[in-house]
Amino acid sequence: MQIAGVEVYVNHPVLHLGSTDWVPITLELGDDPAASCDTHVAVRVRPQLSLVTVRIFRDFDEPSGADPTYTTIFDGQLSLSDGRMAIGDVEGLTRFVHLLGDRGLWNVRVAVDVPGREARAIDVTVGRHDS
Repeated sequence: MQIAGVEVYVNHPVLHLGSTDWVPITLELGDDPAASCDTHVAVRVRPQLSLVTVRIFRDFDEPSGADPTYTTIFDGQLSLSDGRMAIGDVEGLTRFVHLLGDRGLWNVRVAVDVPGREARAIDVTVGRHDS
């Protein structure tokens, strides 16, 4: 089930997804389509030409509505210190925050329409991590 969505204009080809805390300066994307740490995922996207669409879905273990043709570039856990997921451009000009639930670990799957420098759409599927 889709629980949120946003379209973001980016000047720089990186979008951050994850905790509302600061993105660690050690999180480096390099040439990969995505990079992650324990709190964030950096996703390479296509900058300046159009809006980047990000949709958030719930129900991690069930069919969520996320586009099955998208390529998964991250599948793991993120620690969300306040139970909210933030989506923002690397320059800090745009930020969208959505409350998911309790703080702690969340299972997160990030998939894109085209991995790498041409990505224009991102589907994020989340579910509570059972310890």
